[in-house]
Amino acid sequence: MTIEKKTVKGDVRVSTDVIAQYAGLEAMGCFGIVGMGAMSAKDGIVKLLRNDKLSRGVSVNVRDSHVTIDFHVIVAYGVSIQAVAENLINNVVYQVESFTGMTVDKINVLVEGVRVID
Repeated sequence: MTIEKKTVKGDVRVSTDVIAQYAGLEAMGCFGIVGMGAMSAKDGIVKLLRNDKLSRGVSVNVRDSHVTIDFHVIVAYGVSIQAVAENLINNVVYQVESFTGMTVDKINVLVEGVRVID
């Protein structure tokens, strides 16, 4: 899906995949996030995604310049999931709103797994 904004000097088109990748990169910078998770429909196993596949663990919906983002994350063992989720939400809302100029209405954090960090 592509979001289009008309300006005086021309049109701007941004793919929701770009927003998903940007949001995924910002989420990876948050304390306690080990990675993005993707559920395999075939076998029901959550897989840890590499940095080049971060947008697969992020879903972006845009309606009338309002953004909703779903994150499927894997968190570090021993951290407060609530604190990690609040940190992710605050950071991503600020960064995505600055990046796109759109309003982030809602962020859903779905914890798909826990992983021990070496």
